[in-house]
Amino acid sequence: MAVYTEIDDEELRSFVAEYDIGAVTGLKGIAEGVENTNYLLQTDRGTYILTIYEKRVDPKDLPFFLGLLDHLSTRGVPCPPTIHGRDGKALRQVAGKPAAVQTFLQGIWPKRPGVVHCGEVGAALARMHLAGRDYPQTRHNDLSLDGWAELVAATAGRADEVAMGLADEIAREYEDLSGQWPINLPTGVIHADLFPDNVFFMDDKLTGLIDFYFACTDALAYDLAICLNAWCFERGGEFNITKARRLLSAYRRVRPVSDAELAALPLLARGSALRFLLTRLYDWLNQVDGAMVKPKDPLEYLHKLRFHRRVGGPGAYGLD
Repeated sequence: MAVYTEIDDEELRSFVAEYDIGAVTGLKGIAEGVENTNYLLQTDRGTYILTIYEKRVDPKDLPFFLGLLDHLSTRGVPCPPTIHGRDGKALRQVAGKPAAVQTFLQGIWPKRPGVVHCGEVGAALARMHLAGRDYPQTRHNDLSLDGWAELVAATAGRADEVAMGLADEIAREYEDLSGQWPINLPTGVIHADLFPDNVFFMDDKLTGLIDFYFACTDALAYDLAICLNAWCFERGGEFNITKARRLLSAYRRVRPVSDAELAALPLLARGSALRFLLTRLYDWLNQVDGAMVKPKDPLEYLHKLRFHRRVGGPGAYGLD
């Protein structure tokens, strides 16, 4: 989440009047994250999240994202359903950009995720995958192999400004992964961005999953690999095998994982690390003036990528 677009008072009041949610009493920008503009919207009837879609979000994908939130929430997944306007539409415009309002979920995201949090996330991810099985819409993962190729090209000329030799290392990794990338794994709707700041807790119990704007149709085990990278490394860069074991075991208790998926985990984790290395590197090299957001360090994911290259099999993640 971030703030790139400001809204004047008159336009905000007109926008909110299109909903049956009361009169505006407050609006506060949310500075965390990197992709969309987000506000905490308060009215005399409650609290909501107003999202203005920026940057990588293609407007044609928004019906997939918003429909998915409604689909999952009706099946018990703790995610924020959209608020539909008086005309029945969830997707609208404000400040000349696509926008939507969602319900506000209680809870806070864990600044230092523990083993218990990892177990909760693993189980919730599996339930989300199962709940998405009958979602009728599909969406290509724009940040898989073809998207990585575009980012490799877009960052190659300046990558060495961040670390010497980075451009060559990225190019070699992309070539290796593109030649080995697993196919024919079980697929379905994945979140594709389930980092700690997208998961809410209260008293160590998971209360919400948010920010589904990278959700797509892809290998379910790739979502697990993303979570391994997002939840199972300590701030100093050390991999925590206890967290990984808890996350994966909790997931497998809800949704069984095939032998092929387990065998592919190291490669999928490398791909996940490359994906976030590339997007962070691109954002680092193309910062937006005046945005209330600090770009994240791409080298964090270079370290994770190198770790997964050394992994010999799924046992390195705590699995028997």
